Amino acid sequence: PGGGARLRVRCRTVLEGTRVGDSIAVEGVCLTVTELAGDSFLVELQPVTLRRSALGSLRVGDPVNLERAVPVGGRFGGHYVQGHVDAVGRVVRMEHDGPALVVRIAAPADVMRYVVERGFIAVDGASLTVQRRTDHEFEVSLVAYTQEHITLPRKRPGAPVNLEVDIVAKYVEQFLRLGAADGLSLEALRRAGFVS
Repeated sequence: PGGGARLRVRCRTVLEGTRVGDSIAVEGVCLTVTELAGDSFLVELQPVTLRRSALGSLRVGDPVNLERAVPVGGRFGGHYVQGHVDAVGRVVRMEHDGPALVVRIAAPADVMRYVVERGFIAVDGASLTVQRRTDHEFEVSLVAYTQEHITLPRKRPGAPVNLEVDIVAKYVEQFLRLGAADGLSLEALRRAGFVS
């Protein structure tokens, strides 16, 4: 409706305890459950969601990564992934390195500025460690367990993927930019002990 779309996802485990109004990340995109059935849930995709993510390229029957929101007080083991996609990247190449699968992904410059080696990036909602980076691409290495539990290994070169960078890096950048505008220098932050 109104240029948006509806997406129905058939699943099991993620539905346990889920209610209408809850958030579920689909391929890394945080969406609100609008309807529940016995073995599926329905979400509505706003036009902006279709423009900023790769969800519009899904076809009936495609597997998707699913993740429920972490409840307040729940176990947190990983990185902050909000489900707010920053951009769409493209799979460039996949190759095996022993049992690992190394995936190279091209990303826009406004994403690459936040990508650091040994840092993390969310690809279709999966929090992955950056193994290498160039000016326009980065690589992640998937262990066997990860290969079996996420959708990325099933994709082919050219396939779109949803990318979300580290929110902390974006906050730091904004803080430094606004601080510089207010006369606060990096040296002043060092003296105050905020950065080393």
